[in-house]
Amino acid sequence: MKLERTIDVQEFINAHKLSAMQITTLLLCFFIVAVDGFDTAAIGFIAPAIRAEWALTAGQLAPVFGAGLAGLMAGAFLFGPLADRFGRKTILMVCVAFFGLACLASSFSTSLPMLIVLRFLTGLGLGGAMPNAVTLSSEYSPEKHRSVLVTTMFCGFTLGSAPGGVLAAHVVAGFGWRAVLVIGGVLPLLLLPVLMLALPESVRYLVAKGLRLDHARRLLQRIAPSRELETSSFAVPEKARAGFPVKHLFDPALRRGTLFLWLAFFMSLLVIYLLSSWLPTLIASTGMTLKDASLVTAMFQVGGTVGAIALGQLMDRFEPQWVLGITYALAAGFTAMIGRSTGDTMMLVAAVFGAGFCVSGAQVGANALAAGFYPTASRATGVSWASGIGRIGSVLGSMAGGWMLALGLGLPTVFAIVGVPALIAGASLLLMGRVERVKLVVAH
Repeated sequence: MKLERTIDVQEFINAHKLSAMQITTLLLCFFIVAVDGFDTAAIGFIAPAIRAEWALTAGQLAPVFGAGLAGLMAGAFLFGPLADRFGRKTILMVCVAFFGLACLASSFSTSLPMLIVLRFLTGLGLGGAMPNAVTLSSEYSPEKHRSVLVTTMFCGFTLGSAPGGVLAAHVVAGFGWRAVLVIGGVLPLLLLPVLMLALPESVRYLVAKGLRLDHARRLLQRIAPSRELETSSFAVPEKARAGFPVKHLFDPALRRGTLFLWLAFFMSLLVIYLLSSWLPTLIASTGMTLKDASLVTAMFQVGGTVGAIALGQLMDRFEPQWVLGITYALAAGFTAMIGRSTGDTMMLVAAVFGAGFCVSGAQVGANALAAGFYPTASRATGVSWASGIGRIGSVLGSMAGGWMLALGLGLPTVFAIVGVPALIAGASLLLMGRVERVKLVVAH
């Protein structure tokens, strides 16, 4: 049988409108990160009930939070390379099953050490699910709309965690804290058979690996049913690579970009976790009630959701590194503004919204940037390891607020200091953009 010309998979995806299969893929990834968001946020909402039932001090409860963050970090490092080796869909389903079962098991915890271990295992699955959802979404998106599609999909996380908090509060009041963990475990397990039936494997992955090429052809046929593909062969620009995928992140063409991305992720998640963890306490210290401080803090998440979608659109129109670099610089300004706005509620709300729009929105954009930067053979590893490095920053950020409070620093000083990592993240991505532009000029 004579083959037609070889079709580039990404060019094929670029040339056609979004199909029902691609939209389904994005929606399923949206639901994965929404359930991820609910499970990640759940522990914060049930912590007071756990503390009361087991008569724990705040210090005794702290390892429960730390175990979850450690699991998120370990999961990102572990499951990215596995997805580049065994497939995005396969590892996504493993991660969803893992964090669903671990969260459900957490509801049966009879002691604090048992809960700590199970929260680590839950975090392990959560840490692998999110970056792999980003990777699969990216690989089914046309390039001209990739950033906005990936960032919109990622908004499932905040939309899962915010309403999840309201749900958790009502469930704890009526049924106890264990019921929240039951919900957090059952939801992903119910999603699992849907993923098995409806979630496609990445065509780019299959073609790059030379696996199940007839299945890859059928997947592409679902994107363009009217195209005749029976006599076509398919290719991606990159070839499968042997060896440990992390090593390939430091290939000469990727080395500098990898380091710039890691620095940006580290600094960005440090700021996000510091603000989300400590904003209510810091604002309440000015005399505002904790209820009002929590409502103001909610604007950080609202701003992040709006920012993710808006920045995704800008990244598709302009150089994404420059869009994100400038946005992180603005985040430093809004963060400093928080410390000087505590006497003016409207200005404080605007500052918190602006900080969320810039730093949280830019972090979502950075995930899309990482997915577009790495080749197919190391994409899941690249996104996951950037996330894992960022999680180290999140651990430091969740503790840094307490350190600064202990030093007795004034709020204007505290928030000015918090803006510094955002400036570093912005500078890192601006330098990455400059390096990539120079490489492009040299290549031509």
